[in-house]
Amino acid sequence: MRKKELIEKKNDLITRAEAIVQNAKSEVRELTDDEAKELAEIKDDVKAIKKKLLASDVEEMADDKEKKEDDAPKEEEEEKDTAEEEKRAFENYIRGTVMHERAGELTKTDNGALIPSTIVDMIIKKVYDICPILEKSQQFNVKGTLQVPYYPADANNINVAYANEFEELTSSTGKFSSVTLTGFLAGALTKISRSLINNAQIDIVSFVVDEMAYSIKRFIEGELLNGTDSKVTGLSTLKNGIESASATAITADEVIQLHDSIKDEFQGNAIWVMSPATRTALRLLKDGNGRYLLQDDVSAPFGTTLLGKPVYVTDNMSDIAKGKTAIYYGDMSGLATKFSEEINIQILREKFATQHCDGVVGWFEFDAKVIDEQRIAKLTIKSA
Repeated sequence: MRKKELIEKKNDLITRAEAIVQNAKSEVRELTDDEAKELAEIKDDVKAIKKKLLASDVEEMADDKEKKEDDAPKEEEEEKDTAEEEKRAFENYIRGTVMHERAGELTKTDNGALIPSTIVDMIIKKVYDICPILEKSQQFNVKGTLQVPYYPADANNINVAYANEFEELTSSTGKFSSVTLTGFLAGALTKISRSLINNAQIDIVSFVVDEMAYSIKRFIEGELLNGTDSKVTGLSTLKNGIESASATAITADEVIQLHDSIKDEFQGNAIWVMSPATRTALRLLKDGNGRYLLQDDVSAPFGTTLLGKPVYVTDNMSDIAKGKTAIYYGDMSGLATKFSEEINIQILREKFATQHCDGVVGWFEFDAKVIDEQRIAKLTIKSA
C-alpha cells in the first residue's frame, strides 16, 4: 500500500473512532462492549499504520541520502570539467590556438578577451595568499560609501562601579567616531613576452596567474602600508607608535617598547612588518642576556619570529632612514579594506602587438583606513 493510501486509511479510522466517542457522549451513556471492542481494534490498526509510515519515511530518507551522494560527485565533476575547459580556452586564446564554439570560450571584446571566472578566482586567491596585510585586514565588499563606526582608544565608553539596591546606576554615553570608506579606481598591467607564450614547455596559465597576482599584490600592499595623498590612506595616518632615539639605528629596547605598546588582548594575531634591510639590522640585536631577538623558525608563518611573533618582510616598507616608518607591529584587523568593484581582468593582444607581447590588465576599486589604533603600532625613525 502506498504512503498516500496509508495516510488516508489512518485518517478514516481516527474519524470513525471520534464518531463512536461523540455518539456515546451525545446520548449520555457509557460505551457498549461492541463499541469498546471496535475502538480497541481501531487503536491497534492506527498504531500499525504509523509504524508502516515511519518505515516509509526512513526509506525515503535513505533514498534521498543515496541520491545526494550520487549527485555530489557529479556536481563536483561538472565543476572540475568547467574549470578545466575554461583553463584550456584561456591557454588557447593566449597562445593563439584556433578555438571552437563551446562553453569554455572566452568573451571577446574590441581589444582582447575577458579572463574566465576560474582564472580570476585563482588570481584573487593568490593575491590574498601572498599579501598577509590584506588577508588579515577587516574586509568589506560593498558598493558606494561605507561608514564604519568605532570607539577611539582613549574614549571612556562604559562606566562600571559598585552599586546599592534601589539606587540608580550612573549612565555613560559612548563617544564613538566613524571612518568613511569610499573607493578609488586602480589598475594593474602586466606584459608577457610572445616568445615566452609560444614556448609550449611553459605552463602559461600559471605564469599569467602568478605575474598578475604579484602585480596587484605589490600595488595594494604598498597602498595599505604607505598610502597616497588624497587617495587610499592605509596605515599612513596611524598615530599609535614610538620614535627611535637615533636617526640611523633601532635598539633592542625600542623593539620591546613597540611590542608592548599593543595591549595583551590584541597580541594573539599580531605580526611584524618591515623591509629586508630592517630585518637584517634586527638580526644583530640581542637582549640583556645576550640572546638574539630575531629567531629563525620553520614553523612560523614567514620563517622568522621576533619576540615570539611572525616577521613579514616586504619591499613596500621603507628601510631605516630619517623620518620614515621602519616597522609596523600588531593585529592588522585594525585596518579596514573595502572593495567596491570586483577585480576585472582582461587580456590585451592587439594593443602591445608592436612590442611582441600581450598585456594582462586588472581593474579594481578599493579603499583602506585605520579603524582601531589600539591594534597596530609603528616605529618611526628620528628625523634628525
